Amino acid sequence: MMYGSMEHMVKNRELVLVSYTEEGPVTDDHLKIRESNFNINGCKEGEVTVQNMWVSVDPYIRWLIKEPARALYFDTFKLNEPITSPMVGKVVFSANSGFEVGDVVTGMYQVSEYTIVEGSALRKLDTNLFKPSDYLGPLGTVGLTAWAGILLVGEPKPGDEVLVSAAAGAVGLLVGQLAKIKGCRVVGSAGSDQKVKMLKEEFGFDDAFNYKTQTDWDAALSKYFPKGIDIYFENVGGKMLETVLNHINMKARIPLCGMISQYNQDWKESYGVRNLINLVGKSGKMQGFTVVEYFHCMEEFVKEVGGYMQQGKIKYREDVHVGIESFLEAFNSLFSGGNIGKTLVQLTPK
Repeated sequence: MMYGSMEHMVKNRELVLVSYTEEGPVTDDHLKIRESNFNINGCKEGEVTVQNMWVSVDPYIRWLIKEPARALYFDTFKLNEPITSPMVGKVVFSANSGFEVGDVVTGMYQVSEYTIVEGSALRKLDTNLFKPSDYLGPLGTVGLTAWAGILLVGEPKPGDEVLVSAAAGAVGLLVGQLAKIKGCRVVGSAGSDQKVKMLKEEFGFDDAFNYKTQTDWDAALSKYFPKGIDIYFENVGGKMLETVLNHINMKARIPLCGMISQYNQDWKESYGVRNLINLVGKSGKMQGFTVVEYFHCMEEFVKEVGGYMQQGKIKYREDVHVGIESFLEAFNSLFSGGNIGKTLVQLTPK
């Protein structure tokens, strides 16, 4: 704990929203890096200064760069202020008795190289068993999203037939492995032959298909699910959801995690699913959810998934981009299918 030290000024860069955009990719017309002088020792009582190490890059951020009237489940970012994201960093100055210099912490706060944060907004991390970036991937909000979505919303049973869309992404990789642990048969859809091979050979999916080359999705689902689909973990939306609804079994469950195919479109131009009546005939459940609803499960989730990781039952991939200036490239890769696993921006050396 340190108080009242002399100013210690450094250069700091932060990622600022300068204009909203409703459609298309996010560019440097919308997000810009702002540089300023920063006093590391400028904490008030209860605060800590964090040198940030890792930034989580997630698709939902796209919704927060739209006009405030378009907000879904979070408030949109404010113009001319830094955007926020789940972060991991190291405490470099503390005016809070609960934190010491050197502690590794995580929280949801502004994307910058240095940040002053209220201690109440931070959680200390145990880096003896897991590396810091794991707490933005399999042990962070991404992991909690997968765990809650497939286990609490999807309610898998041994023998269930499970389809995971965007299966090579941050959430999809974990969903598939968790479903396998619970005794399900799991098939993933992904956007390249490389990803299909990886899902089967490295991550234990029973099967996978390339939705870009197997363009008759109805035929593909008939092939991979001759017994029908019990759980569809939805990350994509649009035409894929419509096709899946023609293959669901009685009492099917569809956790709606995201619909990334629609994020860069105005809602009036998005795909209209035409066969929702199938949910009636099949007594199916389609339920949306957000990770914030399950923050109270964090301890239970970390214990379970952390245990699987230690046992070698869950593997993971990271797609790492270096430097705050790489954020836009990292972010837009989520929509082009260029990422495998958890997309991160690394701000300081490991």
